[in-house]
Amino acid sequence: MLKKWLEHIEEGLIAFLLAAMTVVTFAQVVARYVFNYSFVWALELTMFFFGALIFLGISYGVRVGAHIGVDALVRVLPARPAHALAIASTLLCILYAAIVVYGAWIYVDKIYTIGILAQDLPIPQWVPRIVLPLGYALLIWRLGEVLWNQLRGGHASLLGDEVADAMKYRSDDDSKGDAA
Repeated sequence: MLKKWLEHIEEGLIAFLLAAMTVVTFAQVVARYVFNYSFVWALELTMFFFGALIFLGISYGVRVGAHIGVDALVRVLPARPAHALAIASTLLCILYAAIVVYGAWIYVDKIYTIGILAQDLPIPQWVPRIVLPLGYALLIWRLGEVLWNQLRGGHASLLGDEVADAMKYRSDDDSKGDAA
């Protein structure tokens, strides 16, 4: 129940950020080219939204299996070594994300301590930057879910299967062509 609720919040936040970026950018273009006026804060706000979208989208990509990668070597390995390699790579990803969370937390704390403000918006810089450790903490959560499924013997992968997706969409296109 909690997991579904968090997934809906994650999806809603990603959709909001994408929509807000689009609205702010569109308003800036209209203001500039129609009214010869510019919102000073529009670019900075859009960059903050885009950064948040990226750092939240990383974990979302793991959840839905949308990340791409080179897995040619893993595909030619027998099942047991491939499974062990998948677990090892997931553990390395968790370690990397933990290092980034730690470093990002130090970075945000220093910005908070110094009291640096945004250039064009009247907010402290640590507010939009807090998405760095939060996004990677969420990534650790998602990678933990993948690792848990791998350890239980289930099929869990860090990468999407582009070939399977392409074949699925190709078969969908073929069946539409047969109906016509």
